[in-house]
Order: sequence, then structure tokens, then C-alpha cells
Amino acid sequence: MALLSDLGTEIVIPVCAVIGIIFSLVQWFFVSSVKVSVDRSGDAVVKNGKNGCADHLIEEEEAINDHNVVAKCAEIQNAISEGATSFLFTEYQYVGIFMVAFAILIFLFLGSVEGFSTSFRPCTYDQEKLCKPALATAIFSTVSFLLGAITSVVSGFLGMKIATYANARTTLEARKGVGKAFIVAFRSGAVMGFLLAANGLLVLYITINLFKIYYGDDWEGLFEAITGYGLGGSSMALFGRVGGGIYTKAADVGADLVGKVERNIPEDDPRNPAVIADNVGDNVGDIAGMGSDLFGSYAEASCAALVVASISSFGIAHDFTGMCYPLLISSMGILVCLITTLFATDFFEIKAVKEIEPALKKQLIISTIFMTVGIAIVTWTCLPSSFTIFNFGVQKDVKNWQLFLCVCVGLWAGLIIGFVTEYYTSNAYSPVQDVADSCRTGAATNVIFGLALGYKSVIIPIFAIAVSIFVSFTFAAMYGIAVAALGMLSTIATGLAIDAYGPISDNAGGIAEMAGMSHRIRERTDALDAAGNTTAAIGKGFAIGSAALVSLALFGAFVSRAGISSVDVLTPKVFIGLLVGAMLPYWFSAMTMKSVGSAALKMVEEVRRQFNTIPGLMEGLAKPDYATCVKISTDASIKEMIPPGALVMLTPLIVGTFFGVETLSGVLAGSLVSGVQIAISASNTGGAWDNAKKYIEAGASEHAQTLGPKGSEPHKAAVIGDTIGDPLKDTSGPSLNILIKLMAVESLVFAPFFATHGGLLFKLF
Repeated sequence: MALLSDLGTEIVIPVCAVIGIIFSLVQWFFVSSVKVSVDRSGDAVVKNGKNGCADHLIEEEEAINDHNVVAKCAEIQNAISEGATSFLFTEYQYVGIFMVAFAILIFLFLGSVEGFSTSFRPCTYDQEKLCKPALATAIFSTVSFLLGAITSVVSGFLGMKIATYANARTTLEARKGVGKAFIVAFRSGAVMGFLLAANGLLVLYITINLFKIYYGDDWEGLFEAITGYGLGGSSMALFGRVGGGIYTKAADVGADLVGKVERNIPEDDPRNPAVIADNVGDNVGDIAGMGSDLFGSYAEASCAALVVASISSFGIAHDFTGMCYPLLISSMGILVCLITTLFATDFFEIKAVKEIEPALKKQLIISTIFMTVGIAIVTWTCLPSSFTIFNFGVQKDVKNWQLFLCVCVGLWAGLIIGFVTEYYTSNAYSPVQDVADSCRTGAATNVIFGLALGYKSVIIPIFAIAVSIFVSFTFAAMYGIAVAALGMLSTIATGLAIDAYGPISDNAGGIAEMAGMSHRIRERTDALDAAGNTTAAIGKGFAIGSAALVSLALFGAFVSRAGISSVDVLTPKVFIGLLVGAMLPYWFSAMTMKSVGSAALKMVEEVRRQFNTIPGLMEGLAKPDYATCVKISTDASIKEMIPPGALVMLTPLIVGTFFGVETLSGVLAGSLVSGVQIAISASNTGGAWDNAKKYIEAGASEHAQTLGPKGSEPHKAAVIGDTIGDPLKDTSGPSLNILIKLMAVESLVFAPFFATHGGLLFKLF
């Protein structure tokens, strides 16, 4: 028997979630103590935490009017916040309609499995037992779908609000030193990370307990209904990622092409009409989109593990603590990330620019080491020494140390993927420096080198994923893969803090430029941003790696639920599914990239029009029309996000209904295999091009100085590469991991319908 009792489990999980929420509020309090306002004497009020109260500001040395700087920062922050809020409200109106329509679809499809019968039926995995009616599954799956969708939307929205609240505060703290600015940006990211991790865990746990009132000991039925939670989370993430990605890149590409290449003005120059839209885009794409994305991964990994646990010895013996093992791992993750965050904000202080990136990398290493110990504690206190796990119709004997290794292999594979991603996207290493060097001979060679780097960067992450799949499946079948995915996501609070730090720093740099702050401050915000670029790439690597494991775990649960004993690739039904599935990521990427292209085209035309028709704009005597550019990005992204979203959501429904579960299993396998490769290469290629441009702009080394300065021919070639890479790294690449997860979880939710009524075309012939 496990050391932790069922009552202990019922206390530990919600307590850890509440601790996470309280910690995020404490971090928010620290961030809010930096005031973006002016007191009556006309001096800026900037409160300080422990990091020195007597620091004098650079502005005081340089005799710059502090009053005007703070007021300008506050004005820009308000414009960015209003633009982001306006876009998300517009997006959520459309997404809300979809949410209601899809919820009705879930109810109708699952309810029709038994003709909306209210009588009990034989259980799927044990025909001698009676389980709750299919109508109950339909109702509860619909409710959990709506809960997952709402939690995902709230997570993204809160993340965006916190980021827009923190960007100007980061800029103002940069006047005192790079360390102060870093702490504000990182704390803000931590607010989002802990809120999302804790809310996701708490809502899922409360939902399980509420459903338990009806289901009682019918764990199989309960956790089958809970899978809707993951579907809701991921479907909202898809629209958040695609819509936000199109928004941010339309503005970014428009701002870069006209501003930097044609007009030769700096990035984030206030004369550029697209600059506010660009800063808004960082928040709606990289913050709200990424938040919803990782929440979706977490929800799906938990659901996949719970479904398998319910039909293993934990469910059969009604071992509640054993079944909640995936949630206990996440609970431990919150405590570990809390301690890890203190290393960045309280235990050590950053004093120089070169310490920023190592401090962020240390967060990953510290959290992984501590989490390994945490997993050991959870495993030995919550699991019996031996138990059985459901494995395609039979029960497989598993020891608790084997499950410990499954979680650890996922955790450490995530760290390896993170560091490989950093190696290929950070300008501190030779791959990006080689890409920068290729700009000497123009944009064409830059593009060639960047594409080659992206393809090469796939190798090690795929081996890491392959090894973790082999080890976890060997030890604990599909349950092992599900908990390996949870292992990779167990440090989600730290991962999100690091990820959100990037867009906050990027916005801080933009605000410094637009507020006319000194060159020394812009250098500091640029250094924060460059480190954030690399960490954003690491975050995407985590998201893609976890998506691969989550999708495979969901695939296994789908195959079991649909009653398929094995998937034979040589069967024509399966093979055509494989081909079509492998093609889907290309089709999806084509749609999203073309959407960015067409939206950017409108943005370029508008920016050019304003430069040509507004007198005195280029000289800085007139103010550009920011609102029109914000509207172009909003309208284009809302319109363009619907077709890619429909492709992903409708494919499993059409294939399962008309071609059956075997063909659908082929589609899921094909999309998983090709989607992971394209996602990694697209993200890393885009990240490398971006940092190659920043490497030339910073001119920090002798080699970089030979390629610069800004405005030189190599720099112009680097800007073109960065512009091509923008939709790859911020729209197509990150959205692909949602494609493979979402199709798998949707197939699992609709598996009862497909198993009963699917394959209509093959039944006709």
C-alpha cells in the first residue's frame, strides 16, 4: 500500500494549487510596487524591493526630465494594453460561438452512440460489469470540454494582462540597472506561469471530484468524460496560437520591411505606424497563445494518464491515490518551481548583461534536478511497490521504480531538447554566428544557411524523444508515455516564466525606444530581449517535445478505446491514413504562412501610405495613425485563423465518420511523425535568423563588428532572413504542436462514436 492515504491526496493536490496561486499573487505585488505614475512634486515614484533603495537613475546623471519619460512610458503601455485587450475580446467572441457549436456536436455524437439511452451498459474493458449510460458520457464530456475551453481562455487572457502590466515597469527599472529590469520581467513571467499551472490543476481536480458524485466507483466512465477537458484546452489554444501568430507577424513583417529596410529607421521607432501593433502582437501571440498551448498540453497529458490509470489496477482496486499520481506529479512541480524561482529573484542578483542568459538556463537545470528528487518522493509515497497497467487488452506488471524512471526520462529529455534548441538559436554559439556570417554575400545565402540549420537541429531532439518513448513504453506501456509527457511538463511554471519573460523584455525595449530614453537603457533592454529570444525558442522546444509524447499517449488511449488490437501499416486503410496524416502539417503550414503573407501585404501598404501622405512623419513632427495598423492586424488574424482551425478540427470527424477508426489511426500517426519534424525545424530556423540579425546589430564581438553596423548590406540581408523566419517561428511552427495534440485528443473524445458508427464509406462497399 502507498504511504499517502486517499484523504492525504485529497488535501495535498488542492493545497499545492492554492500555494501556486498565492505565490503568483505575491510576485504580482512585487511587480506592481514599481509605479508607472508621477507624484504631485513631479518626480517619478519608483519603489524598490530588497534590491537597493538608494540607486540613482541614469536619467538624473544625464539631466533628462524624468517626469516626461514616465508619463510617456505609461501612455505607450496603455496603448499596447488596450490593443491587446481589444483583439482578445474580438477573438473570444468568434471562439465563443465555435465553443458552443462544438459542445453541441460533442453531445450529439456521443449521445447517439446508444441512441440517447439512459440505461446502464456493459463496460468497454470489462463486459461483465455495468457502466453509466452513454448519455451521461455525452453530458459530462460536454461540460468538461467547456470547462477546459474556459480555463484555457482565462489562462491566456490573464497572461496577456500581466505582460502588458509589466512591460513599462521593466523599462523604468532598466534605468537602475539590468538586474532590476530582469527581476521585474522574470517575476511577471512567474505570475503567468504559476497562475496557469495552479489553475489548470485546481480546475481539473475539482471537476474530477464533482463528476465523482455521479459516477461513484465507475472510474472508466469518469475519466473518459474528463478527456473533454483536454480537448477544450487545446481547441482554444489552436485559435489563440494561430490568430495571435498571424496578428503579431503581420505587424512585425510590415514594420520591418518598410521601417528598417526601406526607410532605414530603427526597430520600434515611434515614427513607424505599425510599431504599436507589433508590440501588441508580442502579447497576444507569444503570451496568450503560448499560455493556452502549454495549458492544453498539460490538460491532455493528465487526461491520457488518468484514462489509462482508470482501467489499470488503480481503477480496479479503487486506489484513488494511485490514480491521482499524474496530478500529484504536477502538484510537486508547483512546489519545485516555487523554490527554483527564488534562485532567480532573491538568492542571486544579476549585475551584468552577460549573466542574463546563464541565469535563465540555471532555472531549467535547477528545476530539473529538484524535480527529479520530487518525483522520487511522490513515487515512493503514493504508489504501491507493484501494480498492473493496462496494455492493449492485457494487464502489464510494473514496479514503482520503473514508473519513476518513465517520468524522469521525460523530464530530462525536455532539458536536452531545451539545450539543443538553445545551441541552435542563441547567437553565443557557432550555428547562429555562421548564419550571420553568411549575410556577407546577401539574403540568399542567409536563407540557405538558416534552412540548413533548422533541418539539422531536428536530429538530437528526435533521438531524445525516441529514447524517452522506448524507455517509458518498455517499462509501463502507454501509461509510461503519458507520465513521461507529464514529466516534461512538470516544471511548466518555470518554463512559462522563462517563456513569458521574452515578450515582456521585447516590449520593454520597444517602449524605451518610443519614449526616447537614452542609448544606455536601450542597450540594456536589447540584452534582456536577446536572452528572451533564445528562451522563447527553448519554450517552443519544450512545447513541441511534450506535444509528441502527449499525442502518442492519446493515440494509445484512442486505439484502446476504439477497440483496435493492433495498427497494421501494410493495410491499405491504414497506409492511406498515414500518407494523408503526414501531408496535413504541410497543408496547415501553407495556410498559416499564406495568411501571414496576405495580412503583412495589407500592413506594408498601409505603412507606406502613411509615410507618403502624412506630412512631417519621417521628420518626427507628426504622429502616425497607430489605430489603423492595429485594426488591420486584428481583422486579418480573425478572418485568417478560421480555415486552419477548421482543417484541424474537422479532419478527425470526417475521417473517423466516413473511413473508420483504422484509417484515423493512420492519420494520427502520420501527422505526429511529420508534424514534430516540421515544427522543430521551423521554430529553430526562425529563431536562428532572428538572433543572427541581433548578433549583427549588437556588434558585441570583433566578428560581429565586421558585419555591422545597422543599415549595412549584411544587416539588411539579416533583416530579410528574420522577416522570412517570423511566420515560421511564431505562427506555423508553434501551431503545429497543437495540430498533432488536438487531432489525437479529439479522436479520443469521439472514439465511442467512431467505434460504433464510423467507417460509413467502407460499410457501403
